[in-house]
Amino acid sequence: MEKIASFTIDHLRLLPGLYVSRKDSMGDVTVTTFDLRFTAPNREPAVEQPALHTIEHLGATFLRNSEVKDQVVYFGPMGCRTGFYFLMFGDKEPEEVCDLILRMCDFILDFEGEIPGARPEECGNYSEQNLMTAKYYIRRYKKELEEHRRFTYPE
Repeated sequence: MEKIASFTIDHLRLLPGLYVSRKDSMGDVTVTTFDLRFTAPNREPAVEQPALHTIEHLGATFLRNSEVKDQVVYFGPMGCRTGFYFLMFGDKEPEEVCDLILRMCDFILDFEGEIPGARPEECGNYSEQNLMTAKYYIRRYKKELEEHRRFTYPE
């Protein structure tokens, strides 16, 4: 069986950053998958589930209400809980979306109140949310992006 692309990245060398995970095309449509890596895999603890869930709700809400909302395909957590996948229509590069992701971070850091979509009729696990811990992870991730601008997977 063929190894999928994400399993070919050396996760022992991977650091927090914003990477292109893959680009898929069908006909004249391209979808770019971004890897928003929040933690260093296998060297730092994974993002706590309630924080991950809160970031998912707030990040998706921000992105689907942004100026590029018609280009957004998906925003959600990685199964390993070390970050998020962000899928957009178009042949994109990390430099093109970095400011958008930083603004998403600011939105989450400034957010107060009820988490969008966190009611029993709106979410299958609505009560597992933690805004304070989500802000901790977002603060760390934003600092990494601003200071290091890691856009290329390690070789």
